[in-house]
Amino acid sequence: MDIWNSLLQGFMTAGTPINLMWALLGCLIGTAIGVLPGIGPALTVAMLLPITSHVEPTASMIMFAGIYYGAMYGGSTTSILLNTPGETGSMVTAMEGNLMAKSGRAGAALATSAIGSFFAGTIATVLVTLFAPGLAEFALRFGPPEYFALILLAFTTVSSVLGQSTLRGMTSLVLGLSIGIIGIDQISGQARFTLNNVPELVDGIEVVLVAVGLFAVGEAMYTMMYEGRQDETRNKMSSLWMTKGDWKRSWPAWLRGTLIGFPFGTIPAGGTEIPTFLSYGAERKLSKHPEEFGTVGAIEGVAGPEAANNAAVAGTLVPLLTLGIPTSTTAAILLSAFQNYGIQPGPTLFQTSSALVWALIASMYIGNVMLLVLNLPLVGLWVKLLKIPKPALYAGILIFATVGVYGMRQSAFDLFLLYGIGLLGVLMRRFDFPTAPVIVGMILGPLGEAHMRNAMSIGEGKWTVFIERPLSATILLVCVAVLIVPPLLTRLRRRRTVALA
Repeated sequence: MDIWNSLLQGFMTAGTPINLMWALLGCLIGTAIGVLPGIGPALTVAMLLPITSHVEPTASMIMFAGIYYGAMYGGSTTSILLNTPGETGSMVTAMEGNLMAKSGRAGAALATSAIGSFFAGTIATVLVTLFAPGLAEFALRFGPPEYFALILLAFTTVSSVLGQSTLRGMTSLVLGLSIGIIGIDQISGQARFTLNNVPELVDGIEVVLVAVGLFAVGEAMYTMMYEGRQDETRNKMSSLWMTKGDWKRSWPAWLRGTLIGFPFGTIPAGGTEIPTFLSYGAERKLSKHPEEFGTVGAIEGVAGPEAANNAAVAGTLVPLLTLGIPTSTTAAILLSAFQNYGIQPGPTLFQTSSALVWALIASMYIGNVMLLVLNLPLVGLWVKLLKIPKPALYAGILIFATVGVYGMRQSAFDLFLLYGIGLLGVLMRRFDFPTAPVIVGMILGPLGEAHMRNAMSIGEGKWTVFIERPLSATILLVCVAVLIVPPLLTRLRRRRTVALA
């Protein structure tokens, strides 16, 4: 009962006109920076940190939270309409969402994305309200062996989205792993593959830069070079809303995406990228319409990942508030915002700053409703983007991508790198190499390496450390099952087909 009384007090605080205004402002900014490729919530919150010296803590944290989950809503818009993810968490959405748009179903894709985000965000916020301390305690059990096993699971499950050729998919994954190790070694502090210590390479290559280069710049350049004026009618709209069949196929995917995404938010295992890929892999295996994946676009491939990334964002508040541990870049910046006010998130936060914490949680319920109201009626408006002439549209994408990437470090080197990666993206599309595994390898490669080396230190150099711990052994068994079970099921189906014939 104390939880509900505290939550009610939180709603009273978050529901004041001034705090509602900050929540709305955060949602609007979040949606906008999600739509614009190259600009993410981490960068935005970092740029706005100076307001902490002028705005009281509850108001600023409500706005920052609105920016964080608002970006997840907005990131799906350009992913679906332009195959240009505004956020790395929306990369998977681009795969099926853009195919749906090209098939005249952009409205349904945008609708399932908005409703799925609201559904997952609300359910995840309820889970934060009820189970934050317990989930944080469970997350404490994860050590380096468990994290490494979890990343191996991500690599094995991503095989379901590696494209038609496993060899090409694995090549893309290795390319991502190679890019990810450029810079300072996390363990030894040595510079690696930095071309005689080029400063921009010593700092490492930004994930956002590579994502924007491969997806936004690569898509724009490929369209200009190879599609030109062809296929001008491919994006005609047939519906601005979801059919009864779309609803029937979407709601189980929303639920599964929420259940996959939320636990990943509570552990530092790669942010929203892993659960979105896991969700996509699950939907592809469970779908009754597998022929739609990679062809005309499957609505489950949009609904599941969108639910997963929003649930993961809510999940990041569990370790942030109860342990003071940020599990994403944006959460780390939120932690610095707390510290600017002299507030240290951790086990005592619910006692020392109870009003702030519960107002922040209550604002998430309010923000989800605001975002649904902001996004759903605007489906028709977003779809009108498809009517913009291609030269103007893709020129705009290149401008936004260039400004966004330059804004990260004000580096001309980054711009050359951006367009070099864009040309690589064109070649990969031209020769049917999937681009998504590059990002997965880049994000998870350094994490996996660090956790593996730490685990080996714990095990005194013995590989058995990964199977001696129950949690890591269980995850590794799941990895083996993911690799073995699908081929076995395929063989069984073939035998049945031959027997029936």
